[in-house]
Amino acid sequence: MRLLTGSARLAGVTGWPVAHSRSPRLHGTWLARYSIDGAYVPLPIAPQDFATVVPALAKAGFAGLNVTIPHKEAAFAICDVVDPSAARAGAVNTLVFRNGKITGSNTDGAGFIANLRAHGVNPAAGPALLLGAGGAARAIGAALQDEGVAVTICNRTAERAAALALQLPGAKTLPWAQRSAALADYALLVNTTSLGMAKQPPLEVDLSAAPHHLVVSDIVYVPLQTALLDAAQARGLQIVGGLGMLLHQAVLGFEAWFGVTPEVDEALYRIVAGDLL
Repeated sequence: MRLLTGSARLAGVTGWPVAHSRSPRLHGTWLARYSIDGAYVPLPIAPQDFATVVPALAKAGFAGLNVTIPHKEAAFAICDVVDPSAARAGAVNTLVFRNGKITGSNTDGAGFIANLRAHGVNPAAGPALLLGAGGAARAIGAALQDEGVAVTICNRTAERAAALALQLPGAKTLPWAQRSAALADYALLVNTTSLGMAKQPPLEVDLSAAPHHLVVSDIVYVPLQTALLDAAQARGLQIVGGLGMLLHQAVLGFEAWFGVTPEVDEALYRIVAGDLL
């Protein structure tokens, strides 16, 4: 059993809600694996309290936080410094508290690309259709563009899609009603919304127009395999689940908070997947 000392390093994950997050299990596994004097805890923070509570955690001695839905853009606003990944994405998913300053980065894009490659997918194989226009879509869209991919944004609210396209120069937009019919033109479909997550409304996409080479990725990981991935697999399409992205994007934060570069391996995947269905 690991016992914390008065010198323990503290970090956590904040969202609203945050009970679905596997990050405590993930970082807890690494803390145990590397015998680190530290803890990583879930922190449900209501949106109206975010700008007050997070700086207080920094002052209380936390090393930093992961940030999930719906706080990624709010986290950007409270940073003293944002690194290039966050500046490009317009959103923050990792906060580091150091020397009285809050530094924000966005590891979602790098984690997404690493997860594709871990599944044998070439990120630059062809154009990508992104469903959603929030913080994750910004990060993933920017990372795909960095790989030379043509990106199209498709969101339920057209104005948000248009706003995101302006922040990703060269990106196109597609009306939400055309998301299924347009699949023939793409090599990669990515759900960056919370639709299809446990206790959320379903994501409705008809894959009948999908070409045989379409790769279908869903960043939702609760459930482990979403209805979208089930439907894609039934059509013989390659699928990429969201849990691998969580594992890969977590590496840089853990390294900054706890001073060790952790390994992503099959054992970690099995532990973090746990009872997910």
